[in-house]
Amino acid sequence: MASRVTPEELERIAIDKVPFMGQLGTRIEQLDGGSVRVRLPFHQDFLRPGGTVQGPVLMGLADLAMYYVVLSLIGPVELALTINLNCNFLRRPPPGDVIAEGRILKLGKRLAVGEVALYSDGDPEMVAHVTATYSIPPDHAPPLVG
Repeated sequence: MASRVTPEELERIAIDKVPFMGQLGTRIEQLDGGSVRVRLPFHQDFLRPGGTVQGPVLMGLADLAMYYVVLSLIGPVELALTINLNCNFLRRPPPGDVIAEGRILKLGKRLAVGEVALYSDGDPEMVAHVTATYSIPPDHAPPLVG
């Protein structure tokens, strides 16, 4: 399914409307209606003691990926927002780029539920798994299919 927004539109929304996330320098590598792959380039400030990427950085990336996935289906609705995010940290991510692969599990009129798998670049083992629920403003319900 085709996305209702382009990668460039999503990245512009992040920079203009979600400035903290926009400052991270993420890049959308793949976008379809309902799925996304986002790269977070490594920065030394992302490390915590022990030389691993901080949990808040991983959760922020996952939340941004979910935002992109939701908007890929409903269009550029800036007021779609996170109402729940659960993160399971599976392995210590070493210094390096982090990849987020997000997808929608269920899209309803008012809620979207999805998951994001986080990986260290070049490593096939997940470093974290996130599930998230987004609220969709009532006047922006997704179109019915079928």
